[in-house]
Amino acid sequence: MRIAVIDESAARAAVIEEGLREAGLTDLHIFLERQGLAAQLEACSPDVVLMNLENPSRDMLEETFALSRALARPIAMFVDHSDENTIADAVDAGISAYVVDGLRKERIKPVLDLAVRRFQAFNRLQTELTEAKTQLAERKVVDEAKRILMTKRGLSEPDAYKLLRTHAMQSNRRIADVAQALITAENMLGGGL
Repeated sequence: MRIAVIDESAARAAVIEEGLREAGLTDLHIFLERQGLAAQLEACSPDVVLMNLENPSRDMLEETFALSRALARPIAMFVDHSDENTIADAVDAGISAYVVDGLRKERIKPVLDLAVRRFQAFNRLQTELTEAKTQLAERKVVDEAKRILMTKRGLSEPDAYKLLRTHAMQSNRRIADVAQALITAENMLGGGL
């Protein structure tokens, strides 16, 4: 596992590095400056990002949000102190694990594991949500196409669906694609299948 460690303090970065090495993780990339960080992280292509900040500012969290979106990787953040608003901002920024006053080398690996698992769970949920939205949109398209066929051709709903399915099989396309083509044709030309 390739891990990027971001900390402007070399001493704190050393604590994180030591904790990771003791846990058997050796593919580490330490970044002590935030200048050009996005490009460096992209080049490094880490599996996980660990950040250690004394007190994250809103600008840092917005930068982290941009990094999180661009990298699509789990991010764990260690901070010395925090408040409710900062925690909420961190979650909104895509931080997978947010640890307040907990930078001890023996805690690094469990926090890393938590960040990875939470990130994976969130990605699964996002994928499922996207799939559900796609299925719902496709169902609406098929229903609209069936309505057009029922109105224009006087077909029952099962017969309209059967016609769509037959055209899909004959043209080696998905039913939703055939339905969308029918709707487009109806909208443009006032006709279809």
